[in-house]
Amino acid sequence: MNKAIWVLPLALMAAQGQEPAVKLTLKGAVELALRQNPQVQIAKLSIAERQQDSAIAKSGLLPQVGLSVSETVQRGNIEATLGKRIPGFPQHVGPFPIFQPGAQASLSVFDLTLWNRYKASKATVDSQTAQELSTREQYVLLVVSQYLGSLRASADITAAQSRYDLAKALFDLAADLQKNGAGTRIDTLRAQVQLQNEQQRLIVARTQSETSLYALARLLNVPAVELDDAGTFFQTPEFPGESAVTSALQQRPEMKALAGRMHALELEEKAARAERLPKLGVTAGYSLQGTHPNNAIPAYSYGAELSMPLYTGGRIGAETAKAQIQVKKLMQEKQELENQIGQEVKTSQAELKAARTQVDVANSTVELAKEEVTQARDRFQAGVANNIEVITAQDELARASDQQIAALYRYNQARAELAHATGQMELLYAR
Repeated sequence: MNKAIWVLPLALMAAQGQEPAVKLTLKGAVELALRQNPQVQIAKLSIAERQQDSAIAKSGLLPQVGLSVSETVQRGNIEATLGKRIPGFPQHVGPFPIFQPGAQASLSVFDLTLWNRYKASKATVDSQTAQELSTREQYVLLVVSQYLGSLRASADITAAQSRYDLAKALFDLAADLQKNGAGTRIDTLRAQVQLQNEQQRLIVARTQSETSLYALARLLNVPAVELDDAGTFFQTPEFPGESAVTSALQQRPEMKALAGRMHALELEEKAARAERLPKLGVTAGYSLQGTHPNNAIPAYSYGAELSMPLYTGGRIGAETAKAQIQVKKLMQEKQELENQIGQEVKTSQAELKAARTQVDVANSTVELAKEEVTQARDRFQAGVANNIEVITAQDELARASDQQIAALYRYNQARAELAHATGQMELLYAR
């Protein structure tokens, strides 16, 4: 029955020219999401942007060379230049042409401000790289949570279908017993009501599964999704690796990003302080000069410049103080982030441990409920009891099955939360 129900939508999709569903495992879904998610791509572009900023900062430390060609016509006023008219001399000189092609070069020999700002730009690249990892971790958690929700919905369908099949068999048994005179109409009615209740639960489970898959498909930016590892939902793998707070503080990308930002600000503070120090630079130029290209002769110039600011109106002090304030703010953010990570790790550890115990209890409860249904069914079939015991046992099995699925979902979700708390989402679910 359910096979035909699921084959029909695929046939309709093919007839309407729609793209078939993409069959994905959890790992495949995560890999696909990381390739297509706009936020991840924006984070990568931000890294490239910071790299270009670093290249711009580096260029200030490298030689600057340029070429130029100029051709001008000049005419000067002698009276205006000297302040008076000289008898016997013309009032002006020119016009005469000047032709000058040549090259110029400059180099900053000693400038700690430029050097520290270049190192700060490299630290910013490291911080942005860690921020990109943080974005990826957050998105992996989102995809994993949605996929686990779809797995749970799929498990609900399996459980509901199993209960429906059981209710159908018990209804057929009650109907046969009534037909043969060994059962009563009330037993058949009770079994029929239970059958219809299970049918309603099956419809609800299928609807929830469809909506969950729609949400997953939208998250992955694909037309439709089909789960390729639904059976793994009932597995409870151990959490690999270390889950201690100290390990989390080292691996969480948010801590790495914060460390990069702090290092960059410390270098910016050094750059601000270095503005008080002398700066040394050299310049050189070589060109041909003449009234036209035929009579141009070589001309050159070179020199060195040593400069040091004496009074800047408090600008350097303000820039230094501002950088120090920003470093102190980041120190407070670091302390807050460390406390948050510690709480997340400990909470996730406790939830994972509790969820594992709940799974064990739920599995045992399901087995006991199944045995109860079997015994109640045998008693009813033997005619030593009516089917009230069977209906009660069915309800107990339904509750036990729902609790088992809920416990398995909590375990898988707690495992994902612990992976995120320790900075291992991509390591655990995408590699």
